[in-house]
Amino acid sequence: MIPHEEKQTVKWFLIISYIILIGYDFFYYYLFPVYIENEDLNSPFLFLTYIVLTALIPIAFYLNKVNKQYLVKYVFFISYIIITFIVDVLTYSTSENLYTSGNVVEVFLILSLPLFLNKRYFWLVSIGYIVKYALIGVILQSKYVIIAMILIVILSIMAFFLLVRFQGYVRAISTAYDNQLEGIVKGVIATLELKDPYTRGHSERVASYALMLAQATGKFSKEEQKSFYYACLLHDIGKVNIPDQILMKPGKLTKEEFDIIKTHPAIGAEAVKNVEGIKDSICVIQSHHERWDGKGYPDQLKGEEIPLQARISTFADAFDAMTSSRSYRDAMPVEEAYNRIIDGKGTQFDPVLMEEFIKIYPSWVEFHKKYPWSKKWEFKKEVKA
Repeated sequence: MIPHEEKQTVKWFLIISYIILIGYDFFYYYLFPVYIENEDLNSPFLFLTYIVLTALIPIAFYLNKVNKQYLVKYVFFISYIIITFIVDVLTYSTSENLYTSGNVVEVFLILSLPLFLNKRYFWLVSIGYIVKYALIGVILQSKYVIIAMILIVILSIMAFFLLVRFQGYVRAISTAYDNQLEGIVKGVIATLELKDPYTRGHSERVASYALMLAQATGKFSKEEQKSFYYACLLHDIGKVNIPDQILMKPGKLTKEEFDIIKTHPAIGAEAVKNVEGIKDSICVIQSHHERWDGKGYPDQLKGEEIPLQARISTFADAFDAMTSSRSYRDAMPVEEAYNRIIDGKGTQFDPVLMEEFIKIYPSWVEFHKKYPWSKKWEFKKEVKA
């Protein structure tokens, strides 16, 4: 699921959950209390639920802020099922009345499962409710829970069929979209290659090196890796605006010519800023020439002001630039390129990422040795899945 869509789904999920919970209790206990057969069950324990759910609001905001919104639904459900279990047990264990509980929120949580396209969350909710009522039945010695468990199974089966159907639709749409995006990227790189034959191989190698380093950090989901890979392929797209006599100049550039070269990151980012599948990683195109010490371009960002994806791409871009031939010089040995990157720790390159680079470097060397320098490139399989 695209992170933006996940964020929107979680937001509406929480809003509707709170509305149903508050609305149900307000209707049941305050508007029509005559329908409560056992008034003593309106106990102070019920307010524990609201205390916990209120405490979850800042947690949800925090998870959303750090782009961990996919965890919100897990935190909400686990907290809700635990507190309602405790409230039910405390309420009915101190009363002589038979256990009769349940909430419209529980029905909503089960029926909303297909919205998240996540089987792991589906099984957590379905099995979680069955376990809850089974434990309550044992503790309170109530046969009523069998009815609740049967209802949960029926609703879960319905939700599961919808989940599988939705997942099929999303896979079909995602495949069609990926094929379309792949075609666009190939077309753009082919256009760049007409201006600079070096661009095609460089873009592919940078994207491959950067993806390996990004995966080594363990900080990116599959969707984020895909977006990152496409952005790396297009990191030099802005060079299409650079005059050929500057781009292909065999000698040293003048200050004026280099100033023109330095416009390509901003131009490239502007060109693809609204392209779905790339815009979440647009920082790679905009900031792949920034330096840790703030002496890069185009924005002179410094340290962690530079987005993590851009810092990763800087390693890959520099390594490939040094280990491949240019119009004005031959490629240098990978060992020399490695040492130059190490020397740039804390100046050009992120010192923390440097540790991951050192670990992943042997894989880069292996890729460099096996790279088909004269063969037409293809998209990596792991970002097409």
